[in-house]
Amino acid sequence: MYTFQLVFILAGISSIRAGPNSNTCSVYPKDLYIKAGENITITCQSACDGTSKIYWKLNNDRIDDSLSSMLNRTHTVLSLRNFTHPRATLQCYTADTQQVIGGTIIETYSAKPRNISCVHYKLNQEESGGLDSLTCTWEHHMNPPVNYAVESVFYKQKEILQCHSKKTTCTLTELFTLRDDNITVTVKATTHHWNVSSEPRTFALHDISKSLPPKDLEVADSAGSLSVKWRRLSPLEPGRCEVKCRKVLAGGEIVECDHSETGNNTRPYCLLNDEANGSIMINNVDSCTTYGFSVRCVLGKAIWSDWSKEKLHVTKLNKNHVNLRLWRKVSELEENGLRKVRVMWKGIPKDCGGTFDYTIKQTHDSEHMTGGNYTFCGNTTCDVVVNQDAHRINLTVFQNKEVLVVKSVYVPAVGESLPQVTNIQTLSDDKVIKVSWMAPMQPVSGYKIDWTQDGSQYHWKESEYTNVTLSGLQEKKPYNITVTPLFDDKTGQGTKVLHVCSSFGDPDSIAITVVPSYRQAFVSWNTKSQKECSGAVQSYTVNYYKTQDVLYLNVTVDGKMRNVSLKDLSPDTQYTVNVDARALTGISKSSDEKFTTTKFDPGLVTPLSVAGSVIIFLVLFLGLCIAVQWKKFQEKPVPNPALSSVGVWASQSQQKGICFQPFRNPSESHCDTVYPEKAQSTSTPSLVTGYDTNTASEYIVDYANSGMTLGLYTEDESPVEPAKTPPSPGESTALISSDSSTANPYRSQSSGESPVPETEKLSKHVPVKQQEKALLKTIYVTLDMIEQDHKR
Repeated sequence: MYTFQLVFILAGISSIRAGPNSNTCSVYPKDLYIKAGENITITCQSACDGTSKIYWKLNNDRIDDSLSSMLNRTHTVLSLRNFTHPRATLQCYTADTQQVIGGTIIETYSAKPRNISCVHYKLNQEESGGLDSLTCTWEHHMNPPVNYAVESVFYKQKEILQCHSKKTTCTLTELFTLRDDNITVTVKATTHHWNVSSEPRTFALHDISKSLPPKDLEVADSAGSLSVKWRRLSPLEPGRCEVKCRKVLAGGEIVECDHSETGNNTRPYCLLNDEANGSIMINNVDSCTTYGFSVRCVLGKAIWSDWSKEKLHVTKLNKNHVNLRLWRKVSELEENGLRKVRVMWKGIPKDCGGTFDYTIKQTHDSEHMTGGNYTFCGNTTCDVVVNQDAHRINLTVFQNKEVLVVKSVYVPAVGESLPQVTNIQTLSDDKVIKVSWMAPMQPVSGYKIDWTQDGSQYHWKESEYTNVTLSGLQEKKPYNITVTPLFDDKTGQGTKVLHVCSSFGDPDSIAITVVPSYRQAFVSWNTKSQKECSGAVQSYTVNYYKTQDVLYLNVTVDGKMRNVSLKDLSPDTQYTVNVDARALTGISKSSDEKFTTTKFDPGLVTPLSVAGSVIIFLVLFLGLCIAVQWKKFQEKPVPNPALSSVGVWASQSQQKGICFQPFRNPSESHCDTVYPEKAQSTSTPSLVTGYDTNTASEYIVDYANSGMTLGLYTEDESPVEPAKTPPSPGESTALISSDSSTANPYRSQSSGESPVPETEKLSKHVPVKQQEKALLKTIYVTLDMIEQDHKR
């Protein structure tokens, strides 16, 4: 070992002295292959860097500095002891700059191939001697490619045979061996860099010989047991065999036979036999059950053979194993007085061989097995009809036309008082329903539980306890369950529980309606039945957000609520809303619904609308009034000054004792006298006692003495300035002066004709004082006003 290290050190020193390599950086030796567990020395040359301090890393892990030493300023030597890494990378680094100076790869190989084992196969075990084969395996680390050579030395035959392989196994074939010979095996491993040989291993052929699996395996029924037979392939030599027994359960599960079946308490699935042609009896086998058998054998203390191919066998039906279970389902009494009875049975395995026939016989309960009607049925169910009386249903099973078993069940009469269970409780979870109930007061022998999903197909089972678990149900389906107590020879009254779900799905689907308004929205929703067994809703969550920024908000309400009001929304903004229904079984989500809030508050719009309507009404009304007044104004007659007359009207102080009503018939009132003016006269006027309605000149009053002045007026009593018209022939052109001495355009009402004597015209005279003459007023009267008054 130390010699090897010395060689490396001397090599390093020689490299230091070599001139051409004195200024290089490197790690040497390169790419080493060493035997696992050996020591190794590596040199790092750092002359190119000019540094003297370095450190080492092995597979990126720093090595303790104490394992390296400096030969001089540019060379450092690393010593590694007991190196066992299969492959490793060693690198040298500068301590100052942590730069890689150089590196190398080190690989190891196992010292020797070890754990050699060989198996001797006898190709023809039914004859002594013959051609054989020998297969040997070993352990060895094969990191580099390795060539193996296996050398086998047969002592008695004095023969040396070899086989070559690149794996850790090798087979010698077509060997002619002797049963009592010995063999020595050596494995040699060779690479381009090294070679090594294993320690020799010697075997006795009779200890490493392996038999071939047995053949011709047979299984047969024998009075409730099974007989297993096989043929061993080495009949000339003593040996032992094992039988492995397995059975297939109804659900397809495969289990090993138990102790009672194999008859061996130490090896539950193996049986031993030393005979050449082995056989064994398997007891207590189940009826109509699939069993599997396989066998292996060994010669003396040699190696066990492989298991033979498994042989499957279905056992026959044993009468002692038949456990027939019978039940019935009775319908309600029909109008014709009959009831349908569904008869169901279990206990006859489907895989049994042979032919099975089933016969139903129904009798009145008092007749027992005598009389009655027969019905031939199918494999597991049969329908019969009975009346309202109590009956017994008897099932007879035939196998190959021989009676196998007989069973009966009781059908109670209509209205018969029978005990029944109470307080049925159910609990559902993942296609399983757990049912419990309270037993009746009378002692019972058991209970029958039947259930159906569609009312046509029934399942049933028995229980000795007041609870049962129903499994294998359809998912999310409602079931009707009936529990019936059993007594010695009769049945009780069945108690039903309806629509029990095997499991629950997500809540019902949701349809939503949104009514938006100003800064809020009213959201309501309805649930629609989605499945038969939907989960009960625990709560509703209303999610809403602005369509533009997708900022989610939500409101959660109780599962009994069906509406909610969203408040503090932005006006004139589009929102998206949906509703989540949450149950213990899951969540259902409605589709998204979009809505837009209103721009104005409805509470403000209504008053503004009312105020606007009132303003519009007032404007229309005022316009209508103006139009009516304008129309009246347009329809007023314009007085013609040519047809007007002037009269004198007394002032308020002079009107005492004077009456003047120009718009009435003068004959109907004593106050109808007008004092006409006498043409160009200044004398005291005479009173006019009468007038002609067709002559305007008769309306003449003497204004000089009476102090009265008649003027022309419109209907609203405002004076009208008449147009200047030339006087007509025969009329006086003398004008009447007012108090202001302004020229009056209206003509005097004097006529050019000879006036009538004053004594004939005066009917009344009202004296007027001369001193009150200064208080006269001027009035205007239109002739058409007088004419209109006459027409009325």
